[in-house]
Amino acid sequence: MSAPTRGTRYITVIVSLLAGAAVWEVAGHLTTEAFWAPLSATLQSLAEFARGGVLLRQAENSFRLYLSGLALAIVTGAPVGMLLARVRWLRVALENYIMMLYATPMVALIPFILSMMGFGFAPKVLVVFLFAVFPVLYNTVEGARSIRPELIEVAHSFRSNEWRLWCDVLIPYTLPFMMTGVRQAIARGLVGMVAAEFFLSPSGLGQMIMMGSQNFDTAGMLAAILIIVLLGVGLMDLGRFLENRFAAWRGYNR
Repeated sequence: MSAPTRGTRYITVIVSLLAGAAVWEVAGHLTTEAFWAPLSATLQSLAEFARGGVLLRQAENSFRLYLSGLALAIVTGAPVGMLLARVRWLRVALENYIMMLYATPMVALIPFILSMMGFGFAPKVLVVFLFAVFPVLYNTVEGARSIRPELIEVAHSFRSNEWRLWCDVLIPYTLPFMMTGVRQAIARGLVGMVAAEFFLSPSGLGQMIMMGSQNFDTAGMLAAILIIVLLGVGLMDLGRFLENRFAAWRGYNR
């Protein structure tokens, strides 16, 4: 069966989105608004938030928190992952701790972070960082460890030192794997952002979701969730584009 053309794919996506919107609208009218609000009411609430300036203010707080934690996770996870791949004794000493933390529900650590750091911006950034760093770290380690020994031998035959080995072999080869981790971290970081805004001092879009649920304002709650979903989809599409761009060389090696 031939692959679908780009135009066919776009039409399929549009039809799927329209069908989802119709189901959302119908489901809202079939149930009480306290349980599920129609899409039209959600968009109306979103427009009211935007006109009053609440949406921009809360979204700015959330995005600043999210981008700070995500950026810190990337600039920490990528180099540490490559270092662990190159230094075997360090990887052997730390990989069990990394796997245990990766498997730990990060929400369970929030009360501990709260008791140690209190309320404020820094503990929230730490929560987002913990949610997002391990996909970057784990994928980078696995990518750097998968480098073929022949590439290392060729670099050594040209008398490359450790710095040139990193620049010419390690980083270019590992970059697609790291971008896969970044794409995963984008989604996990959003979960961490909402968790931090829920369980630490309420702020941003998380506060809007909490206030909407407490006041039985389902439309307002869904409006905040819709913003988070659109942000996540947009950033993950950007991450997929960058991943495909950096991984283009794989097609030439097959």
